[in-house]
Amino acid sequence: MKIAITGAFSYSGKYVAKRLLERGEEVITLTNHPNRPDPFNGKVRAFPLNFDDECGLKEALKGADVFVNTYWVRFDKGSNTQPRAVENTRKLVNAAKAAGIKRMVHISITNPSADSPLPYFWGKAANEKAVIESGMTYAILRPTVLVGNEDILINNIAFLLRRFPFFALPGDGSYRLQPVYVEDLADLAVEGIYKKESYICDAVGPDIFTFKEMVNLIGGKIGAKRALVSIHPRLALLTAQFMSLFLGDVLLTPEEVDGLMANLLVSKEPPRGKTHLADWLEANKDHVGIKYASETKRHYA
Repeated sequence: MKIAITGAFSYSGKYVAKRLLERGEEVITLTNHPNRPDPFNGKVRAFPLNFDDECGLKEALKGADVFVNTYWVRFDKGSNTQPRAVENTRKLVNAAKAAGIKRMVHISITNPSADSPLPYFWGKAANEKAVIESGMTYAILRPTVLVGNEDILINNIAFLLRRFPFFALPGDGSYRLQPVYVEDLADLAVEGIYKKESYICDAVGPDIFTFKEMVNLIGGKIGAKRALVSIHPRLALLTAQFMSLFLGDVLLTPEEVDGLMANLLVSKEPPRGKTHLADWLEANKDHVGIKYASETKRHYA
């Protein structure tokens, strides 16, 4: 088959593309970063992810059997806002349909809701609606926090633990999350490519932690166990915003704090991922958090 993927040179899309190439499939990608290093040595043909050129998007997707969409924005920056990302996703879905694609695998988030006060979560719900109403068959996967070498959250928690004598928890840290290994998500995405029926499922790992438990686990595995200090969530956010000035990035957003504390990153479904966070940390303890992972540098530099 011929499969189109957004972001095959980036994070989750890269792991999906790798599996498909190993199966002998033809893979193309739509990318905002044509100058990013190509991990596939030219085996994946790249096309511009230009939302202002819907005809170009359609032409790039022509001939593909399945479209895998990993596109989203984590936080607003300039014209790249979450409402704009919803509109851009609609353009992608329409282009895929116009190009004759019959099936779509779409990466969403756990607990999306059109009624959510958080743009991240209502935006994901709007995207799912566009996919469902497209007429294509679909597999919609709802992951939580991704764990992997290109990870942001886990890496940057480790970064802070390695450098400061204590770690500030927003609130009491009792809210829960259920991280999933990016390789497990990629397996589920590939499975979705080859299935025929339409379905929606959570893509989560086998572990459910309180935030406090997860920070303790990370610190223990990297040899940087620190005192955990509970502070008011808004003070934690202000502290993160102050640190962001020096890091040249957005360390934490208000939505991320609210989403975490509302337990939106936990699934009620059985886990489909198999990799335990403790095992991954043990295997990667020597490099997790050595360098800060900048979302701004990765996507906007």
